[in-house]
Amino acid sequence: MPGARIHITGIVQGVGMRPFVYREAVAHGIAGWVLNAGDGVHVEAWGDGADLAGFVRDLTAHAPAASQIDGVQVEEIAGGAVDGGAARTELGAVCGAATDDEPDAAFRIVASEDETAHTTLVSPDIATCPDCLRELFDPADRRFHYPFINCTNCGPRFTIIHDLPYDRPKTSMAAFPMCPTCAAEYADPLDRRFHAQPDACFACGPHLTWRAGGDTEPLVGGTREESDAIIERCVRAIAAGGIVAIKGLGGFHLACDAGNEGAVRELRRRKRRSNKALAIMVRGVEEAAAVCAVSGTEADLLTGSVRPIVLLRRLPAAQPEGAVPEGPVALAPNVAAGLPELGVMLPYTPLQHLLLAACAEQGVSALIMTSGNVSEEPIETDDAHAWEHLVATGIADALLGNDRAILSRYDDSVVRVDADGGLLPVRRARGYAPQPLALPRDEAAPAVLACGPEQKATLALTRANQCFLSQHIGDLENGETLGAWHEARRRAGALFAIEPDVIACDLHPSYLSSQWARGEAARAGLPLVEVQHHHAHIASVIAEAADAGQIGAGERVIGLAFDGTGAGTDGTVWGGELLVADLSGFMRMGRLAPWRLPGGAASVRDARRNALSLLMSCGLVDHPGADPLRADLGIEMRAVTERMVERGINSPLTSSMGRLLDALAALTGVCGEATYEGEPAIRLEAAATRWAMGKTGLPERSDYRFACVDDPEVEGAGDPAVRERVGERPDGRLMNVDPTPLLAAVLDDLAASREAGEVSWHIHRAVIELCVELARAASRATGIRSVALSGGVFMNRLLIEGVPRALEGAGFAVLVPRTVPVNDGCIAYGQTAIARARLSAPAVEVRTR
Repeated sequence: MPGARIHITGIVQGVGMRPFVYREAVAHGIAGWVLNAGDGVHVEAWGDGADLAGFVRDLTAHAPAASQIDGVQVEEIAGGAVDGGAARTELGAVCGAATDDEPDAAFRIVASEDETAHTTLVSPDIATCPDCLRELFDPADRRFHYPFINCTNCGPRFTIIHDLPYDRPKTSMAAFPMCPTCAAEYADPLDRRFHAQPDACFACGPHLTWRAGGDTEPLVGGTREESDAIIERCVRAIAAGGIVAIKGLGGFHLACDAGNEGAVRELRRRKRRSNKALAIMVRGVEEAAAVCAVSGTEADLLTGSVRPIVLLRRLPAAQPEGAVPEGPVALAPNVAAGLPELGVMLPYTPLQHLLLAACAEQGVSALIMTSGNVSEEPIETDDAHAWEHLVATGIADALLGNDRAILSRYDDSVVRVDADGGLLPVRRARGYAPQPLALPRDEAAPAVLACGPEQKATLALTRANQCFLSQHIGDLENGETLGAWHEARRRAGALFAIEPDVIACDLHPSYLSSQWARGEAARAGLPLVEVQHHHAHIASVIAEAADAGQIGAGERVIGLAFDGTGAGTDGTVWGGELLVADLSGFMRMGRLAPWRLPGGAASVRDARRNALSLLMSCGLVDHPGADPLRADLGIEMRAVTERMVERGINSPLTSSMGRLLDALAALTGVCGEATYEGEPAIRLEAAATRWAMGKTGLPERSDYRFACVDDPEVEGAGDPAVRERVGERPDGRLMNVDPTPLLAAVLDDLAASREAGEVSWHIHRAVIELCVELARAASRATGIRSVALSGGVFMNRLLIEGVPRALEGAGFAVLVPRTVPVNDGCIAYGQTAIARARLSAPAVEVRTR
């Protein structure tokens, strides 16, 4: 009888792979066995030639929806003729040693073993499936209203695992021995809950807990009646205007009634989140569509297995400030803080479904669901700590927790869909991470630990041609977030069994992650690759585009890297950069003409000071259009700022497009002081969007212009040891983008009382036209026709949709990232690609500390 050993790799843990293989084997009349191992799923199969070939083919064709099959490797046993089809030709590696032993007549599932390398992939957490949702609300089902219902098709995965292979003893469910009924389901290969590691019920599984301020001990929902009573308490508290900390899959949320303006304002006050938009959770797409425009792609994202927060365009009827909440979904005016988009998500856990259903009965149509943490600190994951940090401090009124431990901290993912239906990640976390990203094929590539940026921090580890990019961690500005970063680093290294051969970090001297990287490289004797921030931005786009076949892995691109802050090789703050780059290096071909940032970070928070410095640089301080700005600053602040700029005191030079947009927001009066990162530029975009909504016949060209002039001095100041290049610009010059003409036009219009929204719209059009002009200049010098866009400025919907459209109209191929954010969430991915390329290019210097 022909036989085969089969090795299935990819996301095959926690997705029902073994019962799927079992059912396919039974259907094809195959004997043998299947087991989980650290490097994937292994199968030994025996059967007639045609049956065996069909079985191998269907392992890929019929795989579980939550799985991701990267390869099906086949080795014949005992000379049998096995036709593996495409699976055989795709991967030629073998798994295990061949045997001539004849099998038992049946197919069986054998216990997992972990002696092989940990190279398998673990499924991210999966939203509650339709079958479990139906049982959750079925009074006749034994899991009716059980807040932790799940099966092999849904439920927690990565947030509860501490080691591979993915089996119950290696998860936080090990603390809950199964009752006989659950154990029977778990052991039945034909049952939907066969080896569903979080399988449980009221009799044996996790339970809800409830504790309000002043309570000494929590209530425990050990029975359905007790659990329902806890949910009722929670909903009553929310309906009464209270704020509750609610435990989710990867951490706590702070929840309140999204239609209660008083509750929303109180949540903002307590969390110190005065202006940043808040995400809401509604029951279904119909409710989302009551307040936002929802496309087919957006509906699929809202209802899919990931359930991210989707940034949706608010309907015009939902826009007016100060409106009284009404309609099928009542939203308080302060939820979106005046922005044209709203973050919306649907329930993805059984508890959330139960809460939203109970809220609807109380007349609460939407919940604010924002991260459960103190401002700028990591999301809380532990019940005791959440009580101490969220309830005892007065941020929340009560805590809805449970006794199942969260082993990995995960925020909700945030995505956006562009006008062409393409996915634009904003925050890559729950449901997406740690699915690996592809890197250019290099069989000799070292394992890289990339330490990422300071803001929107992630880290990454590589194995072969895979990059395991961590979940969003936060801004590394305090010890708590740095601790979360180290926790994620240790966990990823242990779970995927990766010991780095090289460490990569940002060039910035003060980033906490970079400081650790330098010290660790010295301690461990590992090579250290320091990567310029904007090169990492563009490299992340190159790596993704190469995997998608849009460009070759070694191909150069024109890179437009626009963001707020990044250390340049010349000691200045970059952020408005025209690069020509590949993975091994880059050439800086153009930049915004630098000006000074008085007080450095102080000018990021107070865009008025930044704007005054920009006016000084352009010789426009006394323009009548700047009168409101000067008056707002006051005589004393203006004098101090001018002295700092004139004397260069704590006033670094910057070429940042993000800072330019901030300054323009202050000049237009849209936003002068930031309460969160990037707020002035975000509100500038919002003003332009509101002005343009509903208007027809908008001009294709802006009234405003930048001036692009070549600097006669050859670019290249800075430390040659950290300068990275792919060659010199043929004429040896650096293009300076002078904002003076644009600034003068803006001031003229402001002096003439032109509406701020219209001015803002023309500013955005001018940036779009500038991008085309820069790409054309770089293309004339190099012949390159592919343009990569990256950097936080392209989080702006007007730009990320307008720039590609304009560039494509000019004949360029445009590369926009679809698997990682354009913001700093992509930096660690770019660092891994650069480190590998530089280590394989001996002509490029690599620092070893």
